[in-house]
Amino acid sequence: MPQLFLNERSCESACDPGRADRAMTDFATAVLKVWRNDKPGTVLIAREPVTGLQLAQGHPIGKWHGNPRNRDAWKLMLQMQTKYPHRAAFPDGEGYYDIEYRHDGRTVVGLGAAHLMKGLGVSLPVEPCWAADHLTLEREQLVEEEGDADGSAVSEVRVPHLSLPDHYETHRAWIKEGADAVRRGGLDAVRTGGELWRERARLFPRLQFLPRVEGDLLGLAEVWVGPVRERLAELEEAVSTWDPAARPIAPEWKSDVRTEFQHRRKLCWFPDGGRDELFDWHSEFLPKPGRLHFRLLHDERTLRVAYVGRKLGV
Repeated sequence: MPQLFLNERSCESACDPGRADRAMTDFATAVLKVWRNDKPGTVLIAREPVTGLQLAQGHPIGKWHGNPRNRDAWKLMLQMQTKYPHRAAFPDGEGYYDIEYRHDGRTVVGLGAAHLMKGLGVSLPVEPCWAADHLTLEREQLVEEEGDADGSAVSEVRVPHLSLPDHYETHRAWIKEGADAVRRGGLDAVRTGGELWRERARLFPRLQFLPRVEGDLLGLAEVWVGPVRERLAELEEAVSTWDPAARPIAPEWKSDVRTEFQHRRKLCWFPDGGRDELFDWHSEFLPKPGRLHFRLLHDERTLRVAYVGRKLGV
């Protein structure tokens, strides 16, 4: 379950080879703690292949794993699932070119991907700034505003992070909870859009879905399954206590839900019961630009989902 995104900035230092090797040993020990708790679900995602990493300027990883004392750890690391580059973890066709993450003024692609994908940032502990179990990043994103105007929004975000073996204890409960959920089954164990569709009557008994949503869920990117599952569960909870007489506009939402801007409503019409209906209520899910569109059915005290996927028209 945990996706570990390697911070490329931690592999660019000019530290001496001995310092780089010690950092790599600490890093391997920490990462393997995660892997031992969830071997099927742990994936290490880096800028380049793990076998081609530079631990510091002019010091390739081969010099570390060539040392007999590191061979066992290296053999285990080779058993881990790995991916590269960082965008390999993004939904198909998505590059997030409208978002930039910075740490201490420097762009950090791997740590930004960890925040976008709700993963864990990991670093070689070669510098004091990476010796923390959480990191604060500056995030700047282009934002859409009413009309033709665009701007950017800057905010601070925190990313769970691991570089030393002790950091594992901070995240152990979260990692174990994810692995246990898969073993137990139930809503938290749903891993594919196909499962969401097949189990919708059991998992979301009050929600209704247009037939076309089956195609949306069957083609849903893996990274969106968990966020869509959460949004649907929140909508299910919201309508479960909805009394349209007391709240005639909408239920009390459990997350950010709103109607579409006027100029985008033309994108939100879908055939429903022999006529086109407006499904402009929507919620977002990460990583952006995920959208879930629906319309309210006041008489039935529920809602009907029409679309799940990439933001319409984008």
